[in-house]
Amino acid sequence: MRKRHRFDSRMTRIVLLISFLFFFGRFVYSTIGAWYHHQGKVQSQQVSQTIDSTAQR
Repeated sequence: MRKRHRFDSRMTRIVLLISFLFFFGRFVYSTIGAWYHHQGKVQSQQVSQTIDSTAQR
């Protein structure tokens, strides 16, 4: 046999590295999106509480 096994091992490492980068990138993207969504919800709750408190006066 030639050095085919060594090439397969190298390709496996490259594919795993690319897959990890995609996974990590999607994780960061979804984390940022979830944080912005959470901040928007908190802000809208604060606005609605402010409106309710001024309407009761």
